[in-house]
Amino acid sequence: MELIVYLAGQIHDDWREKIKLKAEEMKLPLTFVGPMEDHDRSDNVGEEIIGKQPNPVLKDEAASSINNLRTEILLRKADVVIALFGEKYKQWNTAMDAATAIAMQKPLILIRPESLHHPLKELSNKAQVVVETPEQALKVLSYIFE
Repeated sequence: MELIVYLAGQIHDDWREKIKLKAEEMKLPLTFVGPMEDHDRSDNVGEEIIGKQPNPVLKDEAASSINNLRTEILLRKADVVIALFGEKYKQWNTAMDAATAIAMQKPLILIRPESLHHPLKELSNKAQVVVETPEQALKVLSYIFE
């Protein structure tokens, strides 16, 4: 058995690479998917495909419709979603992806520091599992294969 894992979370550091390397070390049969990690590509994809937009709002709308399609397809294919919330960046897209996973009835592992317990309490309550580190999330997935 192999699981497809959608990694929801900010795209500004290498947390995804670290989790992939750790999963490989643990010999977990996981395939990872997630949002477009190239920020410029994500912001500009609408104009690259549809053409120049007359203003920044329409540019954002064109890009977000394509990004939302990509995200929905990958979330639907995922067996489980790991959503990482950190303290450094605003997490609107992470919250949206986690809520979408819940609405799709996808199992959700939420990673968040204790300091974010209160602002994420409702989302945490809907997740199957809440942990504080990516390593703990991988240990949860490892348990599935025992």
